[in-house]
Amino acid sequence: MRSAVLIGSLLFAFTFCGLGERIRSLSGGSSNSTNTPANGPSKTGGTTDSGEVEKAKLTSEQQAIADGAAETNWNDQGITWRLPSGWKKTDMKKESALFSSSDGAFLIPTISVMPDDFPSDVSLKATYDSALQQLKNGKYETARYLEIDGIKGVEFLETMPEDKSGPRRHQWIAFRNYLGQNQQLNIMLSTKGSNFDKHRTDFPAIMYSMKIAK
Repeated sequence: MRSAVLIGSLLFAFTFCGLGERIRSLSGGSSNSTNTPANGPSKTGGTTDSGEVEKAKLTSEQQAIADGAAETNWNDQGITWRLPSGWKKTDMKKESALFSSSDGAFLIPTISVMPDDFPSDVSLKATYDSALQQLKNGKYETARYLEIDGIKGVEFLETMPEDKSGPRRHQWIAFRNYLGQNQQLNIMLSTKGSNFDKHRTDFPAIMYSMKIAK
């Protein structure tokens, strides 16, 4: 019975957060760049084509959330986050996991194993360039190259969906070599649009507290 509940919760979260669409798009997915400050996406931001890489830095408010949170491990992938009170581990597999809050927010990390000769740098640049266009089209609020725990990736934050009950995402896509594998990391935090501002501070606190084994 418990297994059936977990599977149902996982399928709901994957559908709600649009994970299938993101996995299908892989390196052709969304990403962008702005000159937002290093402490996280702001509510407004200009566009820059400089391609500069910022380092994730917690604000004092975000740091307080992280300091009061519990460390949660994804042992198969050597990744940890600090999750605030009320978040729980809902499902855990080798290449995907699901964590959820009591009010319907989700952390969904996924790993895609790529061929050894996959051009990760080229793919990441394509992701960045594609997102710049999406930013101009008003699909994203902010986006940038962002380094988290020594790994360069592309971070983006979606604008409010037309239907506020639809999903709104804060996402980071990167690559690493781990355990002999060339891996794409896709770290997604999501909730419905009408609930997003409640998590505008704890989403980056979770994202930027991430520790990633290399």
